[in-house]
Amino acid sequence: MEQCGEQDNTDILALSSERAAPELADFKVGVDNAIFSVDVAESRVLVLLVRRRGDTATGQWSLPGTLVRRGESLEDAAYRVLAEKIRVQNLYLEQLYTFGGPGRDPREAPDRFGVRYLSVSYFALVQHEEAQLISEDVRDIAWYPLDEVPKLAFDHNEIVQYGYRRLRNKLEYSPVAFEVLPEAFTLNELYQLYTSVFGANFSDYSNFRARLLKLGVLSDTGIKVSRGAGRPATLYSFDFEAFEPLQDKPMVFI
Repeated sequence: MEQCGEQDNTDILALSSERAAPELADFKVGVDNAIFSVDVAESRVLVLLVRRRGDTATGQWSLPGTLVRRGESLEDAAYRVLAEKIRVQNLYLEQLYTFGGPGRDPREAPDRFGVRYLSVSYFALVQHEEAQLISEDVRDIAWYPLDEVPKLAFDHNEIVQYGYRRLRNKLEYSPVAFEVLPEAFTLNELYQLYTSVFGANFSDYSNFRARLLKLGVLSDTGIKVSRGAGRPATLYSFDFEAFEPLQDKPMVFI
């Protein structure tokens, strides 16, 4: 009888533990791409937005995104979204952050059986001049200056701001700018890219030029070009091997 009582108590404790355990969430995973470009001519940073079509947030602007398909990696899904919205030769892409707060997506209503929607966001930088937008309706896709971004669907305004902070951070210590510049570029073109992102007061041209040349990561191509008024400018290329010893040092470029 004693043994039976012990068994009953064990069963009761186990049942109580099961009832007390929180219910596990059922997740669906999507990717959202914060695709940035720099309009050097206008000295502004742009982000690519699309107008949503479908059953969720229809008509609202948002970042290009998609749900991940069966057998598809997160990175493959991110590249798929890029390929569906933009044609570009030079781009930089990296995973940004995972956004998964409860209620971030209206499809999480109780009548959807408690499904949660995670967004694994990606940050991309593309060369503005060569980027070609893809859409059946040109009214459904556009580059927006950062200071003119409207209220976006879901939590995409937060993703845009997070991505912009990452862009500024990457430009400080990594050669991400050279991933999207032409293979040969002038120092003024490089300077204009940095001033567009950081603002005109981050450094004067003379100091910027002296610092970059002192780092020893630029190679003189021996070619000069005339672009507008003034003397012909030297074309440089980025030496990735020379940058290797500097890659872990903060504040390399500014």
